[in-house]
Amino acid sequence: MKLSRNAGLAVLGLATALSLSACNNGEDSAQAPAAKTPSSASPSSSGGGSSPDSGSGSGGAQTGSAKPGSGTGSSSSSGAVNGGAESGGKTTFCKTEDLAVDATNAAPDQSSGRINITMVNRGSATCSATGFAGVDIKDADHTSNPIERGQAQPRVTTLKPGDAAVFDLAYTIDGSGKSLAHPTNILVTPPNETHTVSLTWPAGAGAIKGAYTDVQVYPTHTTN
Repeated sequence: MKLSRNAGLAVLGLATALSLSACNNGEDSAQAPAAKTPSSASPSSSGGGSSPDSGSGSGGAQTGSAKPGSGTGSSSSSGAVNGGAESGGKTTFCKTEDLAVDATNAAPDQSSGRINITMVNRGSATCSATGFAGVDIKDADHTSNPIERGQAQPRVTTLKPGDAAVFDLAYTIDGSGKSLAHPTNILVTPPNETHTVSLTWPAGAGAIKGAYTDVQVYPTHTTN
């Protein structure tokens, strides 16, 4: 009986020791999280969010300072100035309906062909005939051939009512009698106009040597 009692006391003592040990471990594990609480403030103390905002702000300011297309207006305005100067700024171009147009043979010799085309201002206002007239020569075979411009700079040609402007067609005369060109009419469109007048090829004008591409038209000028 003494042995049984002693064994029982020993078992009870062991159980008590294990219970105390378990309690101590539980208290330690409960205190562990409390020791880590200061680290939970670290995310809120981060100031990194303000840096990207300030960076994007500076980028927006740089973009706003650019002025694309700021130089395009000057080219348009210079074109308008040139156009105004060309027409004299005040004088309008002569209209075909206000011009009396005529063609005459003006060859200075037997080898140099020249047709003078005169335009008289029959209108009631001063007008400009400055530039090159458009010219086509119509052949006996009913074809029409455009005439190229000669190497000359136009001169200002302003016509008051009753004034005349003249321009000429120049070519080499073919004296062989074998010319393949047989002109019948000269189709004239005054400078800066779209309406054409048909003139009869002047009687007595020398034959054209070569082709119609060898004839050249020169700019207008006044007869004064």
